[in-house]
Parts: sequence; structure tokens; C-alpha cells
Amino acid sequence: MVIEKKTIENIGILTVNRESSLNALNYKVLRELKKNVISLINDSNVKSIILTGAGNKAFIAGADIKFMESLNKKTALEFGELGHKVANIIENSSKPIIAAINGFALGGGCEISLACHIRYASEDAKFSQPEVKLGLIPGMGGTQRLVNVVGKGVALELIIGGQMIDANEAHRIGLVNKVFPKTSLMEETIKFSKLISLNSPKAIEKSIYCINQSYKNSFSSGLLKEVNIFSNLFGTRETSEGLKAFVEKREPDFSL
Repeated sequence: MVIEKKTIENIGILTVNRESSLNALNYKVLRELKKNVISLINDSNVKSIILTGAGNKAFIAGADIKFMESLNKKTALEFGELGHKVANIIENSSKPIIAAINGFALGGGCEISLACHIRYASEDAKFSQPEVKLGLIPGMGGTQRLVNVVGKGVALELIIGGQMIDANEAHRIGLVNKVFPKTSLMEETIKFSKLISLNSPKAIEKSIYCINQSYKNSFSSGLLKEVNIFSNLFGTRETSEGLKAFVEKREPDFSL
């Protein structure tokens, strides 16, 4: 098993476990990651998911280069399409997926983190899209998602320059949400996950959907989807409980 799965209370934690290869991606990693992400999304007891890497050096240090050397046009297309499927499942998950980036997030590793809804990083984390140094381009969504996260100019600089940046620079450009000492990265990520668990699962799911739609449709179309989903939540159990609890000055119970 190259993906470790466990739960802490109602938080699912997935760890890419190829420490000797800096958690690099290959077919086995992507297939197991896909299977385990879907499993946690479908687990009614799980309210949020954390994705991280084994060891102290890497989150995911890109694709396995030795494996990449064996690819041809056909197998490279298959590998890239599998990467797209995994990233799309993560991005469109109805449950928040948080990347706890505990080291190198290079190439495909950075691209997988971009698909996550929130990115927290340790102080020693490093980020790069170095594909141009290999005669390639990002092939798992990097040319699309990086633009959405940091803007066209910064995305171009990172992709065509291929340079590595540290966690503080990643935070400055908006690539990561927050930076923590390595010793407290998982603690802080779990803390935020517990905060999420206090909120309405249906409202969280619809918020993720609407925000994702803002990247895929026109502004006016996004607004129309937003207002329809907003209004359709009224009369549902969770919205009724949330409003009632506020009026009654108590914490809502969304587990009913």
C-alpha cells in the first residue's frame, strides 16, 4: 500500500507513503489515491479530508522520473489523464480536502496540491513546476489551476522559469493559505478540520460547488447558480437548524 488511510474523529487523513522516493507519483500511487479519496468522500462519518506525505522531506516530489523515462506518447497520455481524474475528484469533492504540505511539492505534487481546496505548508516546504527543465509542461492541470490560484503573470513566471520557491514566497503569492512550523503543521490542519466539522455539511458542499463554478463559467452564470442554490437550501433540515440555533443562541447540531 502506497497510500495510508486513517480517521481521527470525523477527519479522514491520507498519507502518500513512498518516503524512499520522496512520495513521487506513479500509476500505483495515483490509482490508490483515487480509490481512497473516493472512499472517504463516500464515508458518511467523514466531514473533511487531509492529504499529506510520509516522512520529513516531501509532500509529493513530482512524478517518478525513472518511471517517466519509460513512457511514450500513448502511455504518457494515459498517465496524464489518470492524474487529471484524480485532481478533478479532489477539486470537485463535496467534502473539503486540505493539503498539509510537509516538504517538497514539485511538478505533479504541486499540481495535486492545487486541486485541494486549502493548502497549509510547513516552513521548510518548497514548490516548483520544473517540467520545462525536462522538456515538458505540467500535465496534471498545472497550466490551468495555477493561473486560477496565483494569476496569469505569476503562473507564467513559475512555469516557464521552472524555479523553486519557498513556503514564505508561496504564501505571499497566494499559493498556500498559511505557513506553520513543521512540528505544528498537522496539529493546525486538524484544528481547522475540526472547525469545519461544526458547520453544515450541505452548505459546505454547495459553497465548494459555487466557488468551483466561478472558474468554469461566466460571472453572470456563476451568480445565477449561486442565488438558486442559496434559495434552495431554505427549508432543508440543516439550514433550518442553523437559523434556529442562531436565534436560540446555541450551537447548531447538524448531526440530527
